[in-house]
Amino acid sequence: MSQPNNPLHGVKLKDILEALVDKYGWEELGVRINIRCFNFDPSIKSSLKFLRRTPWARAKVEELYLNGVLNIRN
Repeated sequence: MSQPNNPLHGVKLKDILEALVDKYGWEELGVRINIRCFNFDPSIKSSLKFLRRTPWARAKVEELYLNGVLNIRN
């Protein structure tokens, strides 16, 4: 299925998370999106596990990626 207008099409969640950690660091990421996996002993692996099963948190991460990393405003 082609999604030419979706800026997240083909972008892996791991890549999104790594870009956010590179830009903000875990501490700032935890301030911007207050979820436990960012604030207490954060890691890519534990965060991915949580985000894959928690749609509301994943939506917040994707929104921050679009607005903060790609500078796409909705």
